[in-house]
Amino acid sequence: MKVSKHNTFYCIEDEKDDIQDFGAFLEYIIPKEFAKDNVVVDLLKYNKLTLPELLNFLIVSNKHRAKKKSFVIINEAIDPDVIPEELIVVPTLQEAEDVIELEEIERDLGF
Repeated sequence: MKVSKHNTFYCIEDEKDDIQDFGAFLEYIIPKEFAKDNVVVDLLKYNKLTLPELLNFLIVSNKHRAKKKSFVIINEAIDPDVIPEELIVVPTLQEAEDVIELEEIERDLGF
């Protein structure tokens, strides 16, 4: 796992090539290490990502967002029309940053 700190979030990237293990690992590590932080998961290297693979991140996303923190995935391989509403998937790091900024504003306003 490769972690980089940004102003308003941590970006986490898989250093191995096993997306299923990475999703399971994030379910374990995010509540322990990043519970109070916004998280971006960089999956850009998975240029043939499938919906079942993406769904490995649904549980951790729901739990993290329930704690009023952002959870955004970066990937441009999957068709946005098939992504469940519970997951936020954007094609670039800049868009992930924008989503987090908007969600922070919404939380500040009480939404």
